[in-house]
Amino acid sequence: MLTCENEKELALRARNMRCHIIRMLEAAGSGHTGGSLSIVEIMALLYFKHMNIRPQEPRWPDRDRFVLSKGHAAPGLYAALCEAGFFPEDELKTLRKLGTRLQGHPDCKKVPGIDMSTGSLGQGLSAANGMALGLRLSGKAARVYTTLGDGESEEGQIWEAAMTAVHYKLDNLTAFLDHNGLQIDGDVTKVKSMLNPGARFQAFGWNVLYADGHNLRQLDAAIELAKQTKGVPTMIIAKTIKGKGVSFAEDKAEWHGVAPKADEAVQAIEEIMAGGCK
Repeated sequence: MLTCENEKELALRARNMRCHIIRMLEAAGSGHTGGSLSIVEIMALLYFKHMNIRPQEPRWPDRDRFVLSKGHAAPGLYAALCEAGFFPEDELKTLRKLGTRLQGHPDCKKVPGIDMSTGSLGQGLSAANGMALGLRLSGKAARVYTTLGDGESEEGQIWEAAMTAVHYKLDNLTAFLDHNGLQIDGDVTKVKSMLNPGARFQAFGWNVLYADGHNLRQLDAAIELAKQTKGVPTMIIAKTIKGKGVSFAEDKAEWHGVAPKADEAVQAIEEIMAGGCK
C-alpha cells in the first residue's frame, strides 16, 4: 500500500525525471518527448518501490528485469536510471551525441541497468517472455516488467507473444500498455484501431487491470494485484497523456518525435516544477 510519505517521494522522483527528460532532449536537439513524458509515473513506481534492483551491481542475477518495448521513449528510462543511481546526472546531457552511452534507443551492452536493447517495435514482449521463463526455469523469484506503446501493439509479434505468455503461465510477468491514444502518425483509432485493447488481452487469457497512468495510488494498487496473480501474466492498461506535464506538448501527436527548443525547455521545466498543466 502506498503511504502519503511514499506518494510524496515518488511524486518528487517523477517531477525530477520529467525535468531530466526535457533537459536531455533540449541538449540533444532531437528525440522523443511525448512518449517519454507519458511513462514517468510507471517508471517511478517500478524503480523506486517495486523492482528489486542494485544500482551498484546492475547485473545482479536475482534482480527484477525491465524491458522498454517502446524503445524510442529511452529518455524516460534514462531519467529513472539516473535518479536511481546507475550513472551520474551529468551524463544525461550526452544523449544522442557521438560516442555517448545514451543512444536514441536503449543499449544493454553499454548502459548499466538496461536489460534489453530495444527500438525495433513489437519485440519487447517476446524478450520479456524469455526472461520470465528463464527466471522460472532457474528457480529465481525475480519478476519481469515491460512497457508497450499503443502504436507497436498493432504489430503481429505482440499478439504471438501474448499467446506465448499465457501458454507458459508466466505469472512473473507484468506488462503495461502506455495507452495515450496517439502514435507517430496520429490518433491510433484512425491509424489502426485496437478498439478495446484490454478486452483483446483478456480474450488471449491475460489478467487485465486498469489504472490512470499518472495516478500513483492507482498504478501501485494494480502492480500489487499483479504480484498476487497466479497462473497467468498481467497486463495493466495505463491511461496516459502523451507529453504529460507540459502544456504545449500534452495530447499532441506532433510531439511524438520532436525535442523542445531552448525557450520551450524553459517553459516546460517551469510548468513541471509548478505541478504541470491541469
